[in-house]
Amino acid sequence: MSDYFAVFGLPRKLQVDEAELRRRFYELSRRHHPDFHQLAADHEQAAALASSAEVNRAYRALRDPLSRVEYLVALEEGRDGPGQPAHKPKPPMDLLAEMMEVQEALEEARDAGLDAARERLAAERQRLIERRAGTEAEIARRGAAWDAAVEHGDNRVPLIAWFKEALAARAYLRTVIDDLSDALGEDQDAHAPHRRH
Repeated sequence: MSDYFAVFGLPRKLQVDEAELRRRFYELSRRHHPDFHQLAADHEQAAALASSAEVNRAYRALRDPLSRVEYLVALEEGRDGPGQPAHKPKPPMDLLAEMMEVQEALEEARDAGLDAARERLAAERQRLIERRAGTEAEIARRGAAWDAAVEHGDNRVPLIAWFKEALAARAYLRTVIDDLSDALGEDQDAHAPHRRH
C-alpha cells in the first residue's frame, strides 16, 4: 500500500496544515501531469501518468480530516485502502440497540402510513445527524492524541482500535440517517459529505 503521507513528504500525523497540503498537491500535480511529458519516451509518459494518479488519490485521501483518519487506519493495518475488507468492529451495543429501535419505528411508520409519523421521523433523523456530527468532531479531536503518540513513540494500537469503533459508529449512524431520508422522501442528508460505501 502506498503511503500517501510520504507522497506529500508529511509525517504520519492527523493534524495537517491544509493550505500546505494543497500547495504541495498543486506542485506535485504540475510536476507529474502527463501533459508536461508528451514528448518523453513511452515508459516515461506511463510513469508520469501513474505518479499523477497517485498524487490525486493521495490528495483525496488526505484533504478531508475524516477520510484522513480512515486512510490512516487502513495504512496502519496494512490494508490497500479504507474500503478494503478487514475485521470491522461492531458498533457499541447501546448504539446498536438504539438504531434497532429507530429501524422498528421506521417500519411501523411505513406500515401505518408515513404521514402520521413524518414529524417524529424527521426529528429522529435530525437527532441522529447531530449525534453523527458529535462523533465526527470527537474523531477529529482525537487526532491530537494520535500526533502526540507518534511524536513520543507511544503505543498507538489503542487509538487505532478507538478510531475503528468510532468510524463504525459513524457509518452505522449514516446508514440509518440515509434510511430515514429515503423513507421521508427527502434529499439525502445535506450535511453528509459521504454516502455509505
